[in-house]
Amino acid sequence: MKQALEPTADASWVLSDDGCDPLRESDRATRFAISNGFLGVRASQTVNRSPQGVGSPNTYVAGLFDTPDGDRAVPELIPVPNGLQVHISLPGGPLVQHFGPGPSHALTLDMRRGLLLSECRLVDGSAVSARLVRLNLVSQDRRSLGLQMHHLEVERGESEMTLEASFEGLDRDLMAERLDNELGVWRTRRSGKRLEIAAAVALRIDGLEMAPVVLAPFKWSWTWKSRPGQIICLERIMGVARSAVPGPDAGVKALNELKAGRDLGWRDLLTRHETAWAHRWSSSDIDLKGDAAAQKALRFAIYHLNSAANPDDPRVSIGARALTGADYRGHVFWDTEIFLLPFYIVTWPEAARSLLMYRFHTLNGARAKAADRGWRGAFYAWESTDTGLETTPEQAVGPDRQIVDILTGVQEQHISADVAYAVWQYWQATGDDEFLIEAGAEILLETARFWASRAQPEADGLHHIRNVIGPDEYHENIDDNAFTNVMARWNIRRALDVAGLLRQRWPDRWSALSSHLDLNEAELKRWSDVAETLATGLDPATGLYEQFAGYFDLEDVDLSAYAGRTVPMDVILGRERTQQSQVVKQADVVALLALLPGEFNAGADLKNFRYYEPRCGHGSSLSTAMHGLVAARLGDVERALDYFHRTAAIDLIDTKSAIGGGVHIAAQGGLWMMSVFGFAGLALRSDGLALAPQLPASWTSLSFSLQWRNRSLAIRIDQTNRTLEVSLESGLPMIIAVYGEPHSVSLDQALVADIRQPVEPGDG
Repeated sequence: MKQALEPTADASWVLSDDGCDPLRESDRATRFAISNGFLGVRASQTVNRSPQGVGSPNTYVAGLFDTPDGDRAVPELIPVPNGLQVHISLPGGPLVQHFGPGPSHALTLDMRRGLLLSECRLVDGSAVSARLVRLNLVSQDRRSLGLQMHHLEVERGESEMTLEASFEGLDRDLMAERLDNELGVWRTRRSGKRLEIAAAVALRIDGLEMAPVVLAPFKWSWTWKSRPGQIICLERIMGVARSAVPGPDAGVKALNELKAGRDLGWRDLLTRHETAWAHRWSSSDIDLKGDAAAQKALRFAIYHLNSAANPDDPRVSIGARALTGADYRGHVFWDTEIFLLPFYIVTWPEAARSLLMYRFHTLNGARAKAADRGWRGAFYAWESTDTGLETTPEQAVGPDRQIVDILTGVQEQHISADVAYAVWQYWQATGDDEFLIEAGAEILLETARFWASRAQPEADGLHHIRNVIGPDEYHENIDDNAFTNVMARWNIRRALDVAGLLRQRWPDRWSALSSHLDLNEAELKRWSDVAETLATGLDPATGLYEQFAGYFDLEDVDLSAYAGRTVPMDVILGRERTQQSQVVKQADVVALLALLPGEFNAGADLKNFRYYEPRCGHGSSLSTAMHGLVAARLGDVERALDYFHRTAAIDLIDTKSAIGGGVHIAAQGGLWMMSVFGFAGLALRSDGLALAPQLPASWTSLSFSLQWRNRSLAIRIDQTNRTLEVSLESGLPMIIAVYGEPHSVSLDQALVADIRQPVEPGDG
């Protein structure tokens, strides 16, 4: 066991922290969380922790939502019983954690192996001391399984010692249907879902197994005489199952999973988990030379991205904090489609497909939302759980402690185009025609129908979309938001493309789908008319998009006067003044630059970026990554690098902004996007891939892998030698554009090209 407890030697794969600051314990629990897309476990203290201790350990199961009691209650992801508690004591009381020289509560996240390791010393005055090392994992190989190992070495003293292993929260948030020694079955109070947990423990002292005393369900105890040099090993395996509705054979699934784990044993369970992680890293790692901080930040981002997805469950998606915390109640936002899907699409297409199937399975909820408001098609929930119904809270307490109405669930409508965008990107990159035929086409058509219904013709001959909120949530009830309208137009045009494609390639499917949707040629013609006449806010003379109608007339606040602030701009200026100003919460027109760069003429991209960038207050964790991506594409590489490190700091650096509510998973996706779509200049096109690398001066090389239409490619950008190399590792030959010039690549012929020296962007 001792070797398994040693972390990976390469520091770029390891995140470490030592100490025990009660004010930061919740942040550490987030940062060092482990997950596999089904089970998520926060890295809270679990040894001799008092019930009133800091950082209550939380375990989450994806898709386990329930609605608490109370008026206007909102569904939320609920914590489940936590099976990590250990209490070690002597006759006089518990051993206490030692905070003297040496590790006091060291945490190590071995990102390469997907393990949480921790270490501490436990003492009883000067009489007894012991060193405890722990290993926790949730299996990347078999997601229903969790494993916990304790390695306790007695350093000094002889005494009767008792170790008690237990679960916490057996009666919290869930209603118990069955509680046996090793099996629990619960159901949610209002949604009627079932949770099953089965657990088994084993304790060995100097290699000899001791039988436990069972004190209660999920509570085991052992007592023995300790002596110096003694080695105590505790092994705990847990099997978990979730069901949509209660049914017969309660507990059978969890017991079967537990049996599978026990049959494997901890060594094989660990080995299979490490092998699964090795496979994930071989497909998704970014190897960066020249910037150790950026390398670790990227590994941290990719670790959490790989931890967040479950390709085997198309009924769940990834919440704004994944399974690492409770902020935003576990709800799913546009974050998933815009900031996470790009990573999965080119490194883990199976996970990307599953996440998009979640949107397909919640399509009826989106239709219902549109119909409730008098529109047609699919209006996706701004915040959603497992049903697809809108779950955005109606009110919240503002920074000034006043109750404010939350309008995003009604007015932030670009979500439907965001989902359509991800569907199209996935299909372009994978060529997954089966997905397009069976699910993707219907999403594209129904979201386009929504926009054609939502946009209304007016006397100026244009169609307008009024009373919305764009990505910049500081401004509500606005008209013709450029991001919303241009994305809506793009959505309609892609739906028309897919209608033509189905008619041409799969006429039987088109006949069935158009009949199912009651979609005829007259309606398609109307969609085309809407797309051609939709107001976008573009000024042809300047090339600038007006963020929304009337934006240019608002107060222009100089944000440089507020440099060094530690609170959002809407708190400083106040809600009313912020709404009457040009201060932007997060990337809006800049987000349009990132997603649809083809909508900007030559030079207009730089003009728009330079106009909107100094007006953005970055009041959202989503913002800096979008700005960094666009800056990198425009050649402003050092500015992009600054945005990169600012984004990395959100979850990795202890600042005044606490992260106890969970990892900002969209920011982690943004780090990957900045690296691959920004600095490497990758673009996914209908005719293939394009690359236009521009690395920061400090980055000597950047290497990564990707998948494209059943091909696997390895890409290396060597700034020292000014070369780009692309190797095709599997699949058919293809053409890749490098700075716009086509190059062929095949299994026996790599692509080698020169890379350009980054230059400061001109005035355009």
